[in-house]
Amino acid sequence: MTQPTSEPTAERPGVSYVMPVLNEVTHVEAAIASLLDQDYEGPFDVIVALGPSIDGTTELLERLSVVDPRIRVIDNPTGSTPSGLNVAIGASQYPIVVRVDAHSLLPRDYTRIAVETMLRTGAANVGGIMKAEGTTPFESAVAIAYGSKAGLGGGAHHVGGKEGPAETVYLGVFRREWLTKVGLFNEDIRRGQDWELNRRLRASGGVVWFTPALVVIYRPRPSLERLARQFFSTGLWRGELARRFFTANALKYFVPPVTVAVVVLGFLAGVVGLVLLGVGTAQGDSTLAAVGVGLVFGFIVPIVYLLFVAVAAIDAARRGGGRTGAWFLIVLPCIHFSWGLGFILGFLTLTKNITAHTGR
Repeated sequence: MTQPTSEPTAERPGVSYVMPVLNEVTHVEAAIASLLDQDYEGPFDVIVALGPSIDGTTELLERLSVVDPRIRVIDNPTGSTPSGLNVAIGASQYPIVVRVDAHSLLPRDYTRIAVETMLRTGAANVGGIMKAEGTTPFESAVAIAYGSKAGLGGGAHHVGGKEGPAETVYLGVFRREWLTKVGLFNEDIRRGQDWELNRRLRASGGVVWFTPALVVIYRPRPSLERLARQFFSTGLWRGELARRFFTANALKYFVPPVTVAVVVLGFLAGVVGLVLLGVGTAQGDSTLAAVGVGLVFGFIVPIVYLLFVAVAAIDAARRGGGRTGAWFLIVLPCIHFSWGLGFILGFLTLTKNITAHTGR
């Protein structure tokens, strides 16, 4: 591991890594190890905002902080991501703030490239690509969905693209003065807080900069239930944000809810059509039967969607193997319908307590 210099310089300003953690005993040690192994030569500290965990995360972090004094563990009583980020930022000391996720592994050159890019561009926030990688066929199917247009729409921070100003980026390496200027993360927004913060940065004149040179390994949720919960919460909050900041949202965010609505309505129309066709035929009512025939064509929509999923699964099988492709047949609709349904409920304010949905 490269030892940092004792004093910051203009070329190597001090860096603070901030990481909110809640029940992440499986991933957090590897995530922290990737920070300690950075090849960046400036000084740094690691601030972990620990929520009320019950899976052994607390004990693990206590051991790690004893071994390396650069790791500081502070309490995050609410356990929410934005509050954890804010308390960690408040407890950190350096002018560059690097957001880290417990599911992410930073490559050794991540901080160095990010700081160099920030100094070169003058950006308020620099980020790159979230490269999902799985260790099981299920996780591999999720990872392929993350990185494909069929899954999450193919945004630059998932599949890459040209370097330059962006709407938002994954994680983020921030100038502290810009975070202070816009008021840190909004703690009322439990998911999608990155996008909302970047919206305020851009509105205040700051530049959010994407560079494909930054690639972060991300570990997907390990089960279908946790995946559905994650994407339902993400969609719920995206719908809430789309309602609050309607004109700031790209059209791509409306594709999953529209898809869900059209597929469901097509299926229901087909079912009603079959019923009317049967009743009309039995009663000799040609008009009713004709209406039923027309509605049966609604089945075309879900059939087309299933064919779309099947084609995408074939590609997933080609990339990850047969078991990964089989899981993809389930994973892709899970992502689409969980996200889309959540968006509709959030946009129409049809959920009773949106703050309870954190996706964990």
